[in-house]
Amino acid sequence: MTAIQTLRESDPVRTLYNRLNWRLLPFLLACYMFAYLDRVNVGFAKLQMQSDLGFSDAAYGVGAGIFFLGYVLFELPSNLLLPKIGARKTFSRILVLWGLTSASMLFVHNVPMFYGMRFLLGIFEAGFAPGMIYYLSCWYGPTRMARAIAIVFLAGPLGGIVGGPLSAWLISAFSGVYGLAGWQWMFLIEGLPCIALGVLTLFVLSNRPADARWLNADEKRLLESETGAAHAHNHSFKAVALDRRIYVLALAYFSIIFPIYAISFWLPTLIKEQGVSDTLRLGWYAAIPYVAAGIAMYVAGRSSDRTGERRLHCAVPALTGALLLVASIFTQGNLFATLALLTAATAAMWMAYTVFWAMPGEYIKGPAAAGGIALINTIGLSGGFWGPAAIGWARTATGNSHLALIVMACMPVIAGLLILASRQSRRPARDAAELALSPESN
Repeated sequence: MTAIQTLRESDPVRTLYNRLNWRLLPFLLACYMFAYLDRVNVGFAKLQMQSDLGFSDAAYGVGAGIFFLGYVLFELPSNLLLPKIGARKTFSRILVLWGLTSASMLFVHNVPMFYGMRFLLGIFEAGFAPGMIYYLSCWYGPTRMARAIAIVFLAGPLGGIVGGPLSAWLISAFSGVYGLAGWQWMFLIEGLPCIALGVLTLFVLSNRPADARWLNADEKRLLESETGAAHAHNHSFKAVALDRRIYVLALAYFSIIFPIYAISFWLPTLIKEQGVSDTLRLGWYAAIPYVAAGIAMYVAGRSSDRTGERRLHCAVPALTGALLLVASIFTQGNLFATLALLTAATAAMWMAYTVFWAMPGEYIKGPAAAGGIALINTIGLSGGFWGPAAIGWARTATGNSHLALIVMACMPVIAGLLILASRQSRRPARDAAELALSPESN
C-alpha cells in the first residue's frame, strides 16, 4: 500500500468524513426532498384539481412549468449573494418562504392564481439546489464530490418514493374534511414541514468548516487541506460568464432537466392512462421509478468518483434513457411493460443528472463557483418549464402521449451528444495532502 493510499484510508480522515457525512448530508437531503416534493406534488393534485377547477392539459402543463421561470429569474442573484450572506441564512430564508407559499396553494381557485402561486414558489426556492452544490464544495474535495452530490440529490427520487403514496393518501383520506378538497389538504400538509426545517437550518448548519464549533482545530485544518486544491485557482465570475464551455454545459443540463421534470409532472397521468383508476394504487406505482433512480444515482456517483471519469458516466445514461422513452411508445396499454420502461428511463436520466453536477465544480474554482454553478443551473433549469409545458401542448393537440414521449426522448440525445463532444475532464485534482507526499513537491 502506497503512502497516498495509507493517508486516504487513515483513521482521522475516515472518522472526520463519517462525522461530516452524518452531520450535513441527511439534513440537506431532507430539505431537498421537501423541495422536490413541493415542486412536483401538483402532478397528484392534478388528479382532483383539474376537474374541480376546469383546467385543460395545456393550462396544467404551463402552470406546472411556470415554477421554473420564477426560479431562473432569481437564482443567479441568490447565489451571487450566498458567499456574502452565508449558507445558513440563505437556506433558512428559502425554506421558510417556499413552505409558506406551497401551503398557500390550497387557496388556488382559477388558472391565473394557479400560475401566480407556482411562479412565486419558484422565486422563493430560487438558488437552493446550486447553493447546496457550492456549499458541499466547501466541505468535500473533488475526489469525494460526486458521492456527496449523489446522496443529497437522492432527495429527488426519495421525493417521488415518499411523495407518490403520501400525496395519493392525503388526497383520498382528507377529501371533504372541513369542507376542503383532498388536494388542498395535500398542499397544506406537505408545505408546513419546510418552515420547521428553515428554522432548524440556523442551528444545524455552519457556513463553512472554519465556523463549525463541532470541529476542533486539527479537523478544520484537515478539511482545509482536503478542499484546498479544489479552490487553489480562483476564477472571477466575469471570466466564468464569458466562457463558452459554461453555455455548452448549460445546454446539456437543459436537455437533461427537460425529460426529468416532464416525467415528474406527468407520471401520474401516464400511469392512469394504462388503466389504473384507483388513486392509492396509482401513488404506489408512481413510486417505483424513483426507487430504481435512487439506486442508480448512488451507483453512478460512486463509480464516477472511483474512476475519475465524468463524461461517459453522464452521456451514456442520457442516451440510454432516450431509447427507453421511445420504446415505451410501443407498449402503451400494457401497464407493466410501460411502467418498466418508464422506470428504467427515469433511473437513467437521474444517473446522468447526478454525474453532471460533479463536472462544473472541477472546472470553476473559488467564490465564483457559486455564481458559475447558478448560471448553468439558471439556463438549464428553464428546461423544467419547457418540458412539462411541451407535454401539455402535445397532449392537448393530439389527445395522446405518443408525440409527448418522442419530444421527451429527443432532449437526452442532445445532452448525450453535447457531453460526448465536450473536452474530457481530467481526473479530479489531488488534494493538498497528496501533493505534499508527491515526489515532484519535494
